[in-house]
Amino acid sequence: MPTTEKTLERANEKLPLLIFPFNGNGIEAVDCAHTSHRVIGFVDDEEGKWNARFNGISVTGRAALAEFSESQVLAVPGSPTSFRIRQQLIDGLEIRSERFATVIHCAASISPCSTIGFNFLAMAGTVVTSNASIGNHVCILPNSVVHHDATVGDWTLIGSNVSIAGGVRVGENCYIGSGSSIKNGVVIGDGALIGLGSTVIYDVPAGGIVAGNPAREICKRSIGPGNEET
Repeated sequence: MPTTEKTLERANEKLPLLIFPFNGNGIEAVDCAHTSHRVIGFVDDEEGKWNARFNGISVTGRAALAEFSESQVLAVPGSPTSFRIRQQLIDGLEIRSERFATVIHCAASISPCSTIGFNFLAMAGTVVTSNASIGNHVCILPNSVVHHDATVGDWTLIGSNVSIAGGVRVGENCYIGSGSSIKNGVVIGDGALIGLGSTVIYDVPAGGIVAGNPAREICKRSIGPGNEET
């Protein structure tokens, strides 16, 4: 094969990808990754999941991170009950930042005038508009919109059908429940949880838990070092 053809073939090769853990976000990420990556396995800490398979993809333990050292990694742990330990789980992988993947579904729209971090997952229908800024280790579920001049901090999870209006400041390690809308200019403190279907028109303190229309605080937890609940 001529050198030019080999070069083109190599350029078109999909990057190998490991997904951590084997959870709902990870399963949905497979569809998002198919245009840019070749998913070679799931990594999970629960031995009971090892040797399971999804769509022909095997689940193994963390040994796969060393075994497939040239693969990229997409780490998407977290749920409404565990989102505050996302940083602990991801840091525990002990891999360099350059190895983390950026996975964007082909049906997502990410403005070239926006800024996104590493270990970023954008599912189908995600829209990130001009001058928005997304931190590292952020996961956005389907059909959510981050509007102009909004910022989303590291480690944050955004559910599906969420609208984050212009100028909103979402802190680090937050969970924005599906179907929620956040009014322009609102500030969401670090470690806050926004309940499903909430309309947020007031600032939310760090560690606050709000829900409703309009959203009101239903619980407040102080967040200590490392975003641990205290």
